[in-house]
This record gives sequence, structure tokens and C-alpha cells, in this order.
Amino acid sequence: MNQTTEYAKRRKELMKQVGPDGIVILNAAPVVYRNNYHEYFYRQNSDFYYLTGFKEPESVLILAPKRKEGEFILFNRKRDRDEEIWNGFRAGQEGARRDFGADQSFPIEELEKKLPELILNRKEIHCELGAAESFDKILLGAVNFIHGQVRSGIQPPLAFIDIRPTIHEMRLFKSPHEIELMRKAAKISAKAHIRAMQYCQPEMYEYELEAEMTHEMQRQGGRAHAYTPIIGSGPNSCILHYVTNDKRIKKNALVLVDAGTEYEYYASDITRTFPANGRFTGEQRAIYEIVLAAQMASIKAIKPGVSWNQIENISIKVITQGLIDLGLLKGNLEDLIETKAYFPFYMHRSGHWIGLDVHDVGRYKVDGKWRKLAPNMARTVEPGIYISADLKGVPSRFHHIGVRIEDDIIVTETGNEVLSRDVPKTIDEIESLMSS
Repeated sequence: MNQTTEYAKRRKELMKQVGPDGIVILNAAPVVYRNNYHEYFYRQNSDFYYLTGFKEPESVLILAPKRKEGEFILFNRKRDRDEEIWNGFRAGQEGARRDFGADQSFPIEELEKKLPELILNRKEIHCELGAAESFDKILLGAVNFIHGQVRSGIQPPLAFIDIRPTIHEMRLFKSPHEIELMRKAAKISAKAHIRAMQYCQPEMYEYELEAEMTHEMQRQGGRAHAYTPIIGSGPNSCILHYVTNDKRIKKNALVLVDAGTEYEYYASDITRTFPANGRFTGEQRAIYEIVLAAQMASIKAIKPGVSWNQIENISIKVITQGLIDLGLLKGNLEDLIETKAYFPFYMHRSGHWIGLDVHDVGRYKVDGKWRKLAPNMARTVEPGIYISADLKGVPSRFHHIGVRIEDDIIVTETGNEVLSRDVPKTIDEIESLMSS
């Protein structure tokens, strides 16, 4: 199945779920400016892209089931030579039909005029109401226009329905093509993480490692980071979302690197922790081995039918027992878990969905119960231990040790596939790589 056919299949499935009386209306992501002029790098709304593959701003997707003139309508920018000289090629209306499969395409300037006739006699409007105030005004204006003509027998829409849960349930299950793109993203990121380990030297700045990773990602075709990289050394390894990346890396510090590329809109999300000088200290090694054991046990358990929270509980149990073994927690294992005594050391959950967004869409609970894993779901596994200097009762030799290990996982029919398996993560593998 080629990619254009896959987008068409998604649209067909969505219209089937919406039904013949509904209509889907989605707005493209807005252009974001800085300094009142210069545009940030543009990235399409993930739901919009999932259904179209269309990357241009100022676009509106409409899916109108059973419409005889065509079900897939795209409003987008006109071809404009002067604008294209400044800002690049546009598909225009012909390109929208030829290259993206639109049944009809109209200039975006005609949206307000044509929208009332498109929603006419549709009982439900499925949209992302509230996502963009300016677009909401256009949509509500069209509905109010129809309301003004009800005496002539025209039927206005009866309800607005949030389309996001329906699309997000579809996005939760990855197609073979999506999985292949995620494999590629993970392989690119793996090379960047390996480069960071090989390049790291005490006294360099954290941002120097970030630069090396960015260079390697882009050299391999990953043009953008999936999220702002975290390059935290020493005390900064204990800050979960540290992104300043501007401190010198000390000789005996651990370096926590959480970074992943985005490839063709699909994210990777990988974390590795390694010693700046290439050799773990005894305390660093002890904490690292606990986190690695928790991660490996959690990954091993991933298969269809296992609930989301079972994986979480495995990480918690291994980490809590490890902290008991080191004397950093005292008491009965079950009691310590029950009272969340581990929480000052491990304060986040063990993973998240991943796909078109790094923290991808999809419910974690269904009908109040933790969701069971199923084939073609994609998630991360990322337990950690963080020991900041202000953690009471912990010997100072453990201070500033922050360890997180994260991989990207696809649930298969019989178990799982670790997409990011190319990145070394045992102590022997890391030390061997950094000494070579």
C-alpha cells in the first residue's frame, strides 16, 4: 500500500465512524511567528497530517460522507508566483487533487462562502472546536447563517462533536508503514546517541553534545528534533525536564541524554545515561544497574493482553527493591510500595504512547480500567532514579546521580520489538564504546 492510498483508507474509515449524517472539519496548524516577523519552522497539525499528508498551512480539510460531488474537500492556498519566490512551492488546487487525492479543492479565501452549503443538512459537525479561536468564528458563523434560514426548511446542524477521540483511537494503532518510519527515526537517533557517547569529554559544555547529536541526526535525514533535547550532567541529571544544556560537564559526572529525532513526522524518544569520563563509579554503577533491571524486566513483560499499569508496577517493584538493597530505603517491600516511599527517587511514570507526537495520543484507561496492550501499539519504557543533593537521609556519595534509560517499543503479535535497540545500554557496552 503506497502512502497516498493509506491516507485515503484512513479518511474512509473515519467517515464510516462519523456516519452519513456527519461532516468532519479540521483546520491546519497555524503559522507561528517570532519577533513579529520571522516564522518558526512549520509543522502540520498531527491529526490533519494523519488524514492527508498535506504539510501546508492555511488549509482546511472537510470530509463529507456520501456527498455526490466528492467526499474529500481541501481548502488550501492558491498558486502564487511572487509568494512562492519568497516562501517556496505551493500545491495549489490542482496539486491538492493530483498529489493528495482531494475530490475537490478550493482557494482558502473561499472557505467562509462555501462552508454553509457544505454543512447544510448535516446533523453533526465533527471538529476540534476550541483549538483555534479564529477558525471557531468562521465555523460558528456558517452555522448561524443556516439558522437564519430555518423558516425555509433548511436543517442546521444539531450538534458539535469533538473528533479528536475518534482520530486518536485510530492513531493509537500503527500501520506497517508507520512502524517502518518509526524504525528509521529510532535508527537515526541511535547513531546520534552513540556519537554523543563517543564525543563526550569532561569540561566540554552540555550544548556541545547537543550540537553533535543534532549534526548526526540531520546528516542521517532527521531534520528536526522530536522535542527539545535534555543534556543534563551532574546535578542537572536529576532535573527531569532540564533543557538549558549550558553547563560544563565535570569529570566524574553522569550525563543523562534524552533526545530523539523526528523522521517524516514520526518521533523517536530515547534516553541514555553515561559517565563523562567513560567509567562508572561504584555508586553510579549501583544505581544504574537498578534502573537497567527495571527497564529490562518491564520490556520483557510487554505483550498483547498485558495492562498498561502492569508495566508500571514492574518498574516500581524493581526500583523499590533495589533501593532497599542499597540501604536507601528501609522497610518491607510491599509496605514501601503502598506508601510510595520510592517517589522521592522515582517520581514519573514508566512510559507513554509514541508516534506522530512524542507524547502520542490515545487513552490510557478505557471505562475506568487500565488499557490492555495490543499489537501495533507503540510506547516507551523509561524508568529512572534521581538523587538530588537535598534528598534527606541519602549519603552524599550518591548525590547528583540521575539515571534514566528509555527505549521505543512496538507491541507485536507475540511480544514486542525494541526499535531503539541499537543504542548501547549495559555498563560494559557503554564503557567499551567510550574507551574505543
